[in-house]
Amino acid sequence: MTAVLTAAALLLVAGCSDGGPAGKPPSGKGSSSPAARNPAGSAAPSGTPGSKAAPAKGSATVTGTLAKDLKSPWGLVALPDGDLLVSSRDEGTITRVDAETGKASAVGSVAGASPAGEGGLMGLALSPSYATDHQVYAYFTTESDNRIARMLYDDRRPTGQQLGAADTVFKGIPKGTVHNGGRIAFGPDKMLYAGTGETGERGLAQDPKSLAGKILRMTPDGEPVHGNPAADSVVYSLGHRNVQGLAWDEDRRLWAAEFGQDTWDELNLVEPGKNYGWPEVEGQGHRAGFVDPVAQWKTSDASPSGIAVAGGSVWMAGLRGERLWRIPLDGAKPVAPPQAFFAEKYGRLRTVLALGGDELLVVTSETDSRGTPEPGDDRILKVKVT
Repeated sequence: MTAVLTAAALLLVAGCSDGGPAGKPPSGKGSSSPAARNPAGSAAPSGTPGSKAAPAKGSATVTGTLAKDLKSPWGLVALPDGDLLVSSRDEGTITRVDAETGKASAVGSVAGASPAGEGGLMGLALSPSYATDHQVYAYFTTESDNRIARMLYDDRRPTGQQLGAADTVFKGIPKGTVHNGGRIAFGPDKMLYAGTGETGERGLAQDPKSLAGKILRMTPDGEPVHGNPAADSVVYSLGHRNVQGLAWDEDRRLWAAEFGQDTWDELNLVEPGKNYGWPEVEGQGHRAGFVDPVAQWKTSDASPSGIAVAGGSVWMAGLRGERLWRIPLDGAKPVAPPQAFFAEKYGRLRTVLALGGDELLVVTSETDSRGTPEPGDDRILKVKVT
């Protein structure tokens, strides 16, 4: 069944990068009925008996607010004890949030981060050996590029001084006012993956020698790794416009969310060496040599950033769409049209973190200059899903 939404008759809205044109914020939270604006289609059969298909219909309920009054939150990781580290894109800082009380305390600043436009301190990831090395990885924009560095995190040091010096593991990712990508994550193979943007220069996405508009795969030390399409390159896939969501399912498949331009946002199943089309194709183009997305959305309904996998479904945060999307899967294929939750209720949504079982954390993004902040923004929401 096609994943094209039933709202295709609506007028297209131009130019989505990080959730809508600068200076043109979306409609305010709660400005219309979520039910009236939910474009999800009707249910489809949930697969054959005995399959691992997720149910066609699910649910998502906000059970509380863990933290509030965060400034431009972007990356989010859970520490072994359950507490959280959250990055501030525009302040270049990392904050620790107590998992029980929601109390926030300053960890420190990332040296060299130079926030501007859609750039700044973005994705976070914990070292696969965090229990012994206590290394936190960060993707951030500097005066000259986007790069990835790791820092020793020592919570025994005074508040605000707990980050060690930034040890750059990879640099030279092109930067732009827009389309800087920014999500990083360690995969099941313990390799480091990064989603990059094409900086607004569309042709870079199709240039295999450029690091822009790609998904990168490297060792924890920033080196090319066995299994990459080219032995001397960290480029894993190409033809991307602006990747800000990376997640793996239980079968170790890599999923990525990607911003579209005028027409379609995308959820892609990523395989090494494949070309995902931008700027030659946007959405499902059915053209030889390019991989079509597994699901697509009108840019006004999504503008996807972070994703997570839970309960056999991909859960995707929408910025401009101001909603949480569920894409139920049977293996590598959707079993029903995507479902939307919380439409325009909590504002722009940036990041989703799966905590295991039926629990997610969802980070709002109203203080990033494109939202309409209200008292308490930005927040980390606790969400129960089925």
